[in-house]
Amino acid sequence: MTVCDAPGKVYLFGEHAVVYGEPAVPAAIERRATVSAEPRDDDHVRVEAEDLSLDGFTVEYAGGTDDRPDVDVPTPLVEAAMGYVDAAVRQARDAADAPDAGFDIAVESDIPLGAGLGSSAAVVVAGIDAATRALDEPLDPRELADRAYRAEHEVQDGQASRADTFCSTMGGAVRVEGDDCEPIDAPNLPFVVGFDGGAGDTGELVAGVGQLRDEYAFAADTVTAIGDVVRTGEDLLADAAPGDTPSPALLEELGELMDFNHGLLAALGVSARSLDTMVWAARDAGAHGAKLTGAGGGGCIVALDPSDETETALSFTQGCQETFRAELATDGVRVVEP
Repeated sequence: MTVCDAPGKVYLFGEHAVVYGEPAVPAAIERRATVSAEPRDDDHVRVEAEDLSLDGFTVEYAGGTDDRPDVDVPTPLVEAAMGYVDAAVRQARDAADAPDAGFDIAVESDIPLGAGLGSSAAVVVAGIDAATRALDEPLDPRELADRAYRAEHEVQDGQASRADTFCSTMGGAVRVEGDDCEPIDAPNLPFVVGFDGGAGDTGELVAGVGQLRDEYAFAADTVTAIGDVVRTGEDLLADAAPGDTPSPALLEELGELMDFNHGLLAALGVSARSLDTMVWAARDAGAHGAKLTGAGGGGCIVALDPSDETETALSFTQGCQETFRAELATDGVRVVEP
């Protein structure tokens, strides 16, 4: 059995605008999805997901997954177990030239599902890595990231960005602009995450921004402005010592840009009352900056604060179900058991 894990991520800057060719800077965090893969003697795929619902569930199928089995769990969880894992299995089979390979797969994750922290990307990256290694065909990291992107692109009907899967594969902070993806240096930023327990509909939110952008020139300008925020933030990160504790001055400047970015995303209609409430609670507690992370509509915010004040304030904020400190994950996907 081969076991791999991969990190989730937060966006420092750039979500939604990255869909239209603007740059984005996501950063990997030490919340991980773990996938084990054991080859079988037949072409079946058996997926066990113990922690994706209160009771967990197991799904076994052969061939494709067009016909969903009748399992007593919510549809999004079946999609998590079958959609993303099935796409990862197809990519692994193709990479290893083993079209009939079967697997017993187990998925565990401490990344909240659908919360904008890249849970699906982490599952796909770890899944492809574990399955190809189990077939003795390990992939180069960039090929792994590309295949993981293709898997997400397929499941998300063409609305996926390369940002999540590249960041989960490489770890650290990365810069994504179109198909151009590169790791960048970053200090050890003091992330605090607040989670409202919900999840927005990524497809609907992306489509909504696209409609606004097509209809109004000022909405298109807003998307461009987010790209300008990203470029300014990149310049600040480039001047910082990688891996070091960032200075208060740097945190203040990065935080100000995060505040701008959140305001622009809110103007595009992708924030939510719960997200805005958590953002303002973080700022009132003394965070250098705070913004939503991911598609929006619900899910998570990320703040910069080296103290305990923001985490404490969020824990008492109405609508915030979970808050935690998230260290920068300098390692991307990795082998837990060979």
